[in-house]
Order: sequence, then C-alpha cells, then structure tokens
Amino acid sequence: MKMKNLPLICRILLLLSFFMSLNSMAEARIRHYRWEVKYEFKSPDCFRKLVITVNGRSNPGPTILAQQGDTIVVDLKNSLVTENVAIHWHGIRQIGTPWADGTEGVTQCPILPGDTFRYKFVVDRAGTYLYHAHYGMQREAGLYGSIRVALPAGETEPFSYDYDRSIILNDWYHKSTYEQAAGLSSVPFVWVGDPDSLLIQGKGRFNCSRQGIAANLCNATNPECSPYVFTVVPGKTYRLRIESLTALAALSFEIEGHNMTVVEADGHYVDPFVVNNLFIYSGETYSVLVTANQDPSRNYWVVSKMVSRNNTTPNGLAIFNYYPNHPKKSPPTVPPSGPLWNAVEPRVNQSLAIKSHPGYIHPVPQTSDRVIILLNTQNRIGGSVKWSINNVSFTLPHTPYLVSLKQDLLHTFEQTPPPDIINGYETYDINVPPPNVNATSSNSLYRLKFNTTVDIIIQNANMINPNNSETHPWHLHGHDFWVLGYGSGKFNRSEDPKRYNLVNPIMKNTVPVHPYGWTALRFVADNPGVWAFHCHIESHFYMGMGAVFEEGVEKVAELPSSIMGCGDTKRFLKP
Repeated sequence: MKMKNLPLICRILLLLSFFMSLNSMAEARIRHYRWEVKYEFKSPDCFRKLVITVNGRSNPGPTILAQQGDTIVVDLKNSLVTENVAIHWHGIRQIGTPWADGTEGVTQCPILPGDTFRYKFVVDRAGTYLYHAHYGMQREAGLYGSIRVALPAGETEPFSYDYDRSIILNDWYHKSTYEQAAGLSSVPFVWVGDPDSLLIQGKGRFNCSRQGIAANLCNATNPECSPYVFTVVPGKTYRLRIESLTALAALSFEIEGHNMTVVEADGHYVDPFVVNNLFIYSGETYSVLVTANQDPSRNYWVVSKMVSRNNTTPNGLAIFNYYPNHPKKSPPTVPPSGPLWNAVEPRVNQSLAIKSHPGYIHPVPQTSDRVIILLNTQNRIGGSVKWSINNVSFTLPHTPYLVSLKQDLLHTFEQTPPPDIINGYETYDINVPPPNVNATSSNSLYRLKFNTTVDIIIQNANMINPNNSETHPWHLHGHDFWVLGYGSGKFNRSEDPKRYNLVNPIMKNTVPVHPYGWTALRFVADNPGVWAFHCHIESHFYMGMGAVFEEGVEKVAELPSSIMGCGDTKRFLKP
C-alpha cells in the first residue's frame, strides 16, 4: 500500500518513527579507527630511544573521542616486527564483550607481529578513560592514550566550563622494558630504579649535560622535548582531564598560583572540592576546573612531582600560558617545590575527600555476600624478589582464562582457588618484614557467584626491608566499585566495617592503598567474563601483585576465534 493511501494519523506516525530512527542512529555512531603500532626513535625528554607509536604518534597516541552509546572499532596492525602486543581499554567495562578487554593471558592471546586484530566495544558511560598496552611491561614504551566519552545530546553535566582539554602524566625510563624485566627476574634482583624523567603530555626535560651521556643520544635543543604549553584565555574556565599512566610514580600535579576544583574521578561526578595540588596514582583519571583568573601579563608553571618514594627524579615542568603572552616566555618565578615526598597525611586526606556528587549517587548495597582480604607483601621465590597476595605470587597462564573456562580447558591453570583470607591473618604484624619470606606462585583465580556483592580489602604491609611500605594503585577490569573507606594499620574485620561510607561513596575503577594502611571496596559481580585486578605499577604486576576474578562465564556469548592462537587455544583458531 502506498503511503498516500494511508490515513493521515498513520502517515504522521510513520514519519515520526522514521525521524526517531534517524536520531537514534545519529546518537549511537560507529567510530572506526585504523591503527598501526611500530617502533620509532623519539626524544620525549631530549634523550633518544625506541618508543612504540600509534600511526606515528606516541606519549600519547591518538585520542579517542566518542559519545555515550557509541561503538568503537579499532583495527590494530602489529608492525613491531619481533614483539607481540595487546591494548587494554582502561575504564571501559566491556559489557557483553569481555574478549575485547585487551588483557593478554586473561581475555585474549597477544597479537602477533604482522597480524591485524579488531577490537569492537561500546562506550556505555560518559567520562574520562584511557587505553594502554597490556602485554608484559610494554606500556612503558609509550603505547597509551586518552578516551573521552561525551554525554548524549541534550544532557548536561553538573558543572560548567568554557574549554575541555586532556593532559596525560607519565614517568619515563631510558632503559628498555626488556632490560627492566630481565633485572626484575634475575638473581640477584635488579630493581628498575627511579624514572629518568616525568612527562607532561609527552614532554619532559632530561639533563643532557650529565656525565656519561653521549652527545648523539641527548639533545637539549630538540623541539620534541620543549615544554608542553597550555594556552589559556584570561577569565575563561577550563576542564582539565588529568590522567596518569605512570609505570611507577605516584604524582602531585600543580598549576602555580591556581586552585583546582575536582569534579570527576574515573568517569563519576564528584561532590566538588578545591585543591592546590592534585595527588594522582597510575591508572586514575580526574577532571578539575581551573579558571584563568591570575595576573594575565605573565605565564605560570605547571608541575608534576613524584611522591610516596624517596627519589632522584626531577620534577616535570610545563607552561600555563596566558594569551597573548608568548608561549615560550618562561615564568618569572621558581617552579613550586610541591609537597614533601613522604607526607602521607595530605594524600590520605584527598582520598577521604572524594565523595559522589549529591545528584549522581549510585546506591551501594548495604551488605556483601563475600569478603576477600588481600594481604599484600613482598617475598622471595627461589631467590627472586616477588610481590604476593596472601603469600601467593600471581602468574599469567599461557592459555587465556576466558577461553579456558569457556572451552573447558581447565588443565591449563591451577584449580585450587586462592584463599579469601590468609591463615594467621589475625596475628600477622603488618609493621615488620614478613616472618616467612618465602612465597609460592600460582595462576589460579577467584570464582565469584554471579550477581553477588563482593567486598575486597587490600591490606598493605611492610616490605622485605624494615620500615618500608609503599603506595599501590589497584585497578579492577570490567567493573566500577564503591570505595567504602580507608584506614591506617591493620584492618579489623569486626570494627572497621562499622565505619564504612554507605551513604555517598565514590565509584572508581582504580584506587590507592596507602603505606601501612587498607582500602575497602565493594562491587557487584554482574558482568559475565574474566577480569584482572592488579597493582597498576608495571613492575609490581610483573612481579606478581595481582589476582583474577571469574563471574558468569557460562553467560558469555560465543568467543571470536581472533582472540585465540596461543597455548591450548590453537585448536580453536579458524583459518
């Protein structure tokens, strides 16, 4: 039947349906990226070394810009020639696509040299996220970038600003990841040491005049390492998405003479609070509002400083440039020195200050079905220094867990589950080196009952060396969690839960555990798949500081053959 023969009301309804479908298609787009990763010589801090680039760009790579509900497709060609690769989409929950999480050994086999792999997933929430390599310690070679997801058309945020910018903070090593990994695995143990530089949006400044630095390796006049310049218009307010992908460093970020209002953390709106400097740990993202309201006749310093470890790494410096001053005009002042590296109290206070925005509280389950206490210690296995959880150092299997569980290849990893709490926890003294320095290694995982509520307590303790406990940022794949609380000293199972914040806790995907302290988080195991939970410090995860959770794998759809090809998955690889 032709449309002109239909009653008027039917024609109107058909036209409305047509235009609504067009609008729906416009709102949920497919954003297609074609990336080639390869090694190139770069000098981000004036020192020339091989870095991994994405389409020629590194530190950071291209930014993914999308709108909530969009589908992201990344065709990734591995042109590293002699090296595998995998990319994790940090903060994207991968609901319905657990095989796209990009975690080698957990959700996929690595991408072989010369191969092209397709990542396809939906960005289901607005916010500030990241992507980075998740193969060995490869992230340190410069393979990372930003993901910015905007709200659907017509929706607004609970704060206003004039301009939106991203700044990725990083630390930088001149040694290759292979040299570092070899040292971490050797007997005697060789620590990676302090970073050589701190980068702000991929730019730092190494002292090329240091003794022993060859002239052909370091060039202080190289424009690649000129300070990053952030140009602002006087009177305007800027949303700065501050993101950290450091390999080791906890950082303090500061803009000389300017306060920052924290409004977002890991994709969730924060009850706003003002800081002079922002403490940020590897894997975290924050949005802060900064107004260019100082003397416009001059420029100001932007400073990143390494905290939580006594270190020799020089501060990272950039320029906050008031237009129309020349962008290379140096500020007339000495850069701010920043907080003391060992001042723990202000870092804990910031952690405690982060609460959900009153208008965007996700109600937290008031009770949990399971409590897992992860006692985090440093130990030895066969003379090698390792990190362990409940005296077990985590190792990755050769066959990805997701495939093993879905295809019933249970022989590929250990079936004895790790303990929910270590024997002797109640009497363990976290303030002294571990009495039993020897640990065991395992690639077993935690099986979580689907749709149950799980509490994780991360308990920090003394390392092998006396009077030493470090800050560790822990990242959970596939989920956001409620941060219920922080505490100093030993977690008390009967008393400390009474002080949990069950009213307005922030939701995050990465959270620090402070020296000699504990952090409590809660999440619902409602995302079918297998998800890594680990320290986001590259060397620490490599040394065993991690765990894996399985939930509802039977609900996962048929796995794509593209994630297979290693270990026992070779039999499932379709030609």
